[in-house]
Amino acid sequence: MTPKAKKHIPLIVILGPTAVGKTELSIQLAERLGGEIVSADSRLFYREMDIGTAKPTPAERARLPHHLIDVTNPDQPWNLAIYLREAKSVIREIHQREKLPFLVGGTGQYIQALLEGWRIPTVEPDPALREVLQAWTERIGPAGLRSRLATLDPEAAAAIDGPNIRRMIRALEVIFHSGERFSAQRGPSPTPYHVLRLGLTRPRQELYQRIDLRIQNMLEAGFVDEVKSLLAAGYSPKLPPLSAIGYRQIIHYLDDVITLEEAVRQMSSRTRKYVRHQANWFQVDDPEIAWFQVSNDVLSKMEEEITRFLENL
Repeated sequence: MTPKAKKHIPLIVILGPTAVGKTELSIQLAERLGGEIVSADSRLFYREMDIGTAKPTPAERARLPHHLIDVTNPDQPWNLAIYLREAKSVIREIHQREKLPFLVGGTGQYIQALLEGWRIPTVEPDPALREVLQAWTERIGPAGLRSRLATLDPEAAAAIDGPNIRRMIRALEVIFHSGERFSAQRGPSPTPYHVLRLGLTRPRQELYQRIDLRIQNMLEAGFVDEVKSLLAAGYSPKLPPLSAIGYRQIIHYLDDVITLEEAVRQMSSRTRKYVRHQANWFQVDDPEIAWFQVSNDVLSKMEEEITRFLENL
């Protein structure tokens, strides 16, 4: 089944927490319905970062087209503005080929920004200013930085979860350069999509068990050697992609800061915390998300939901 050419583009969104099983399920759905996968997982952009990101395997990616995976190097990080530009282009091209785009991932900010048509500030990064703001943060701490941001832009400060120093510095950078509130430059705008949001869920303890098993499988697949190779290739451990969960812990292990057992414990703990953070983006009571518990017949149920959606366009 392929979507007919329409002014608005039908877009199927498969979302849910990390390790819930989105990859295989979305591939099967796309195979059945004439679709192509567009990644909405910010960890999958980077080449040479395969094991620690649980990237779809070459065999899985050979089954049908996958987009926005392995599109940049770790020392050339993507940001939200780049992602939105490229995702919009890819989704449009898929639709023009009369295929059905499936947006799949767990990076809630990227999904929401695309679906809500966020307008991203055009202020270019200013390394010198960021260095000053970073030094300032070291003096006043993350709470102090948030307090200063809240004085200038309360809405932006409230929207940043936890001590996310990088996002707070970016907000201040935009404010200082543009003279406008950061939040005022990120409002929604109309999008060309007819959207069906399908959420995949499991009982929390089952999900935690899958996270621990995934970490063990990563180590057995050579995760430590992957990190060694990245460092040997000259990539700085301070690069944002290498600060991701898993990579940071293995780097600390290789630097003899922690044991491998402690690295595994931290990876498990921080991934569980990340799952709870994802729940802030994907609310179980969100009326725009049709939630499905993983079961033997979940594939057929989700296929039926998508078929009804396409028939009613």
